[in-house]
Amino acid sequence: MERNKVVTFGEIMVRLGAPDYLKLIQSNSLDVSYAGAEANVAVSLAHYGISTDYVTCLPDNPVAERCVMELRGHKVGVKHIVRSGKRMGILYLETGSNMRPSKVFYDREYSSIAMIENDSIDWHEVLKDANWFHWTGITPALSQNAADECLKAIKAANELGVTVSCDINYRGNLWNYGKTAAEVMPELVKGCDLILGNEEDCEKVFGIKPLNFDAENTNGNIKQESFLSVCKQMIEKFPRCKKMAVTLRGAINANHNTWSGILYDGNQLYQSSKYDITDIVDRVGGGDSFMGGLIFGLLHYKDNQKALDFATAASAYKHTLKGDFNWATIEDVEALMGGNVSGRVKR
Repeated sequence: MERNKVVTFGEIMVRLGAPDYLKLIQSNSLDVSYAGAEANVAVSLAHYGISTDYVTCLPDNPVAERCVMELRGHKVGVKHIVRSGKRMGILYLETGSNMRPSKVFYDREYSSIAMIENDSIDWHEVLKDANWFHWTGITPALSQNAADECLKAIKAANELGVTVSCDINYRGNLWNYGKTAAEVMPELVKGCDLILGNEEDCEKVFGIKPLNFDAENTNGNIKQESFLSVCKQMIEKFPRCKKMAVTLRGAINANHNTWSGILYDGNQLYQSSKYDITDIVDRVGGGDSFMGGLIFGLLHYKDNQKALDFATAASAYKHTLKGDFNWATIEDVEALMGGNVSGRVKR
């Protein structure tokens, strides 16, 4: 494998999850882990052997230090993490079952990264030996300062010839500092070479939607080709973009989803296999594991169909793992790509 380095930027939070399918209001204890879209991507890539640097802003306290130790344990580079501010954001999670959906509650106002100081990161220095930079729409939703820092990173990457990818990752509850996603995101997305969205992101941020699609009533059936028009419109709107990917989740219930993806390169539409995922362990982080798999696939295979197949299989595998991080190896994912879905014990 040729030497690649990927840099990601965003917020990592303390994840406090209610155990054993309990609702939060029932729980006398919470499972502690760490969660954040861009950190999730970095962890996935590190597990595939890609060199990574994760950039964020953390306070100087034991909880943040434990988080850094966790990242180091996954072989994620942490040397560019800025230490400032007073708190990490918190994500509270209750895992749904059957007709009861999973719920996420955020407590992340005034977190260290939301309060990041201007020019606290030298992006040309951070990106000087990288060939890929990844960010998501969560970061500019946190504050004006975080949005400004994200834009500086994208511009520096463009100047240095570094490939830039974005997961639109729209979170309506986060955009509360006086600007909307529709106002902020276009300036950032126009600097991207690869854009990822789910079945609703493009509609909610850019007003671009597929015809005759209702995300709340899929019954597990989503026609991949119906999203080709979304990809075409996004590439037309953002001419720098060379590839557009969409993850497609068909929700049957909280434990049973279908999962697939598409990739469009401006000429050809690539479609993945559809995975029927029953008995979901944890779906949070599924889109991030797709993004990590897609970046790896495009760098490693240099083949659009194989890259898409790897990304979809990696994210399907993630649904079997508790926590935000995808612990899958290349061998795990390639076995699933090859049709090994029996779950038979390996000895």
